[in-house]
Amino acid sequence: MRAYRNAAEAVRSLPRALSDAVAGGEDLSKLAGIGKDLAEKIAEIVQTGSLGLLDEIGKTTPATLADLLSLPGLGPKRVALLHAELGIETREDLARAARDGRIRSLAGFGPKTEARLRSFLERGAPEEGRTLWSEAEPVAQRLVEHLARLGGVEKVEIAGSLRRRKETVGDLDVLVTCKRGVKVADHFVAFEDVETIVARGSTRSTVVLRSGLQVDLRVVPPVSYGAALFYFTGSKAHNVAVRKIAVRRRLKINEYGVFRGKSRVAGRTEAEVYRRVGLPYIEPELRENRGEIEAARRKSLPDLIELGDIRGDLHTHTLATDGTDDIVDMARAAKRLGYAYVAISDHTVAARIAGGLDARAMRRHLIRIEKANGSLRGIRILKSAEVDILRDGSLDLPASVLADLDLVVAAVHSSFAMSRERQTERILRAMDDPHVHVLAHPTGRLLGEREAYAVDVERLIEGAVTRGCFLELNAQPSRMDLPDVWCKAAKDAGAKIAISTDAHAAHQLDFMRLGVGYARRGWLERGDVLNTRTATQLERLLRKRR
Repeated sequence: MRAYRNAAEAVRSLPRALSDAVAGGEDLSKLAGIGKDLAEKIAEIVQTGSLGLLDEIGKTTPATLADLLSLPGLGPKRVALLHAELGIETREDLARAARDGRIRSLAGFGPKTEARLRSFLERGAPEEGRTLWSEAEPVAQRLVEHLARLGGVEKVEIAGSLRRRKETVGDLDVLVTCKRGVKVADHFVAFEDVETIVARGSTRSTVVLRSGLQVDLRVVPPVSYGAALFYFTGSKAHNVAVRKIAVRRRLKINEYGVFRGKSRVAGRTEAEVYRRVGLPYIEPELRENRGEIEAARRKSLPDLIELGDIRGDLHTHTLATDGTDDIVDMARAAKRLGYAYVAISDHTVAARIAGGLDARAMRRHLIRIEKANGSLRGIRILKSAEVDILRDGSLDLPASVLADLDLVVAAVHSSFAMSRERQTERILRAMDDPHVHVLAHPTGRLLGEREAYAVDVERLIEGAVTRGCFLELNAQPSRMDLPDVWCKAAKDAGAKIAISTDAHAAHQLDFMRLGVGYARRGWLERGDVLNTRTATQLERLLRKRR
């Protein structure tokens, strides 16, 4: 299972289409986390659309069982037991068995597990029908490049929630300006990923891609481009609020421009649209009607963080646990990004599925980090660990080992079903430990797979401020945790955020771009983010905690 997860992550993080890599004869086994056997299977899927081995397994094993593995507390052995003993094949079967009280009688389950499964199934899976921003973005970029290659096309821009950098995307909105007579729609529907043409017209067209993502094209005249970009970027709540201001000024805003009566008075650029209603330009990431309009009126919009502000990454993994590259590879990759430091934060013993390190193994690992530090120039490797927070709030490494770490990243990886009060107290107790610097992925959510566990985030933020701890914005595409609204709340309370990639391979350090983009949705500025500090400033802050 671990090998397949690593391979899936490697494929997901490829900077190019997998089909292009296979068609070009690229040796996939050279990618981190993919061996020869898996490379052959991947190539078979790309070339034929199926996998022979999977088809054989499917003859005796219901395909729906794989879906059950995404539920909390269910691994392969438990799913196999549910199928063998109760004939469970689907979520509906499982929900029925939980309601009937039949699961608790199975070995290794019990009433609490049954209740937890029932509660999860009744809430339903989150974010159904949406695509991770990180997965939609490369598709959108290829589409932009495809459209831009057509002669006569002048501007191409992706609008909607992707432009606002929401963590998930429902569909894509594409705006194009071009010279008169250019057949943009014909070129649009000829995009290689198009599976279904829903509608085709000279100014509006809609397609569905092979991934299931719907794309809506709008061809607009240059005089309306800014107004259309504002309109289709959204959010709806932001647009409504701006239009209300316009009405008070006897103006009307729509996708064609800003109008006074029948006369268009603005619309070529977004800045022009905002200026007409008496506002400065508002960055797309802020357009959620969460106070940005009031801030614009006060001339107090945040100076949002940029990728170039980041000086290092404070949460990465190596081959020592569940990563695919070694310490030196990770450090060299960080150096290539211009970083001054990188923290090697491998898992500790409680994270058994990730090959977590016990006290003795961690000490050996720290020696390897020290040796790597001695062999590399221009990058500081911080001795760190992603330490598990146990049910009672204690940590799964002794204080004698924690004291040897430059940085301690504490995380919840189990017992997600605790009550809101107990979960909150558990985490606050862990933050009481003076060795703890950063609380990793504070809500535990996995986008499209697992809801956040019940926890009082306001109290965690207050606890971080009073204890001198930091909160993480985990930039793994499936996490984006701390959520944007809580990033803003943390900023307002005076808490500092570490934007970290949780990288399990060198190329995943590039997830920092996603994290910074999402941090902008949380109004974060350079000073709000821990790892915009120099190495000296960072070390001073970390020592201050102890």
